[in-house]
Amino acid sequence: MTTTLTRTLKLPSLVLFGLAYLTPIIVLGIFGIIAETTGGAAPAAYLVALVAMLFTAHSYGRMAIAHPVAGSAYTYVRRSIDSRIGFLVGWAVLLDYLFLPMVIWLIGGSYLSAQFPGIPIGVWIVGFILITTLLNILGIKVADKANYVLMAFQLLVLVFFVALAIGSVVSANGAGGLASGQPFFNDTASFTTISAGAAIAAYSFLGFDAVTTLTEETIDPRRTVPRAIMLVALIGGGIFVAVSYVTQLVHPGGVFEDSASGASSIALQIGGQLFGAVFLAGLVVAQFASGLAAQASASRLLYAMGRDSVLPKAVFGRLSEKFHTPVANLVITGVVGLIAIFLDVATSTSFINFGAFTAFTLVNAAVVFHYVRQCRAGQQLNPVSYVVVPVIGAVICAYLLSRLDSNAITLGLSWLVLGVIVLALITRGFKAAPPEMAATEKATVEAAA
Repeated sequence: MTTTLTRTLKLPSLVLFGLAYLTPIIVLGIFGIIAETTGGAAPAAYLVALVAMLFTAHSYGRMAIAHPVAGSAYTYVRRSIDSRIGFLVGWAVLLDYLFLPMVIWLIGGSYLSAQFPGIPIGVWIVGFILITTLLNILGIKVADKANYVLMAFQLLVLVFFVALAIGSVVSANGAGGLASGQPFFNDTASFTTISAGAAIAAYSFLGFDAVTTLTEETIDPRRTVPRAIMLVALIGGGIFVAVSYVTQLVHPGGVFEDSASGASSIALQIGGQLFGAVFLAGLVVAQFASGLAAQASASRLLYAMGRDSVLPKAVFGRLSEKFHTPVANLVITGVVGLIAIFLDVATSTSFINFGAFTAFTLVNAAVVFHYVRQCRAGQQLNPVSYVVVPVIGAVICAYLLSRLDSNAITLGLSWLVLGVIVLALITRGFKAAPPEMAATEKATVEAAA
């Protein structure tokens, strides 16, 4: 009997999963960098990034309706454009999915190591990996329940931060100080600086598409997944804009002693030492919750590729008979995470953005290809929804891809070259399509419908 993923997730759980992946409190973790880049207009950068991401979120929703199976960008591009291009997109996305948990655990370990310098950072990283891997092996329902607790604490810290920030502004400038256009545009900000900040702020949205990897564990996925994608982008973006706005009111401009830890000094300013400690705890808990979601998504992308024999099926395409989870893939992502012990945050994050924006660009393109194919088959689709919106999304994502630094582009292209070599091997010199498991996917689609 074939073991399959169990459908247990509803809309609230999917939205929670996506928000955990986004890690809303990250808006404070990188606030100083964005404020410095924009010249004190951080919320304007987040607003631009939100608009940009909504176009791509729409495209993910269209593809989730057309192809309600696990696999995300890999599956969408493979089915709508070409199996070989789909493989390369999946290969590029591996940069995001495989290395993002590592970066999350590294950042969490860095926070704790700075607070407790006597304990090596490697101890914290291993602790993160062991706990999250165990929770994910036990099953998505267990991880889902853990997310409720972790997200609640993270959002509680954000609420306290915003409340203290509002209190600080009112105390200094009166209630009228809460209404200001300065955080959106001022003498030191310009279209150029806000655009540059938006390119950075867009990184905070990476992972809003992660809910598509749980399609086969979702009840009524054709309806639920598209709604969850848009809600994650909207809610996450709303939080980013609101929190950065009040934070920018407390600290006008973009000048900091250390922009990388700008929000920490603001937390001390508005709440004292006690809230400073709570703020640190919130950041660490957020990294744990985000790592839980990121590892789950990575394991399911590997499962989809293994199930189709693009990766060795015996390793990647199997589920645990007991837990109905891809245990081997969860362990693999945990082992990859150990690399964090030997890297710094800047080096590790350089991998992620190339794969993410490559996938975003091609998913938008996949919607247009899907539209053309459906029209040829005699099915009429809305051209605005399936052509105009995804074309705009593709242009924006391609622009953001071009904004990456040279190191990220070089590393990303090198990874793609390796992917082309692997593709050549499994397709006998590109003479055959990458192997697919059509029967399995057909059964999955029918069950989802």
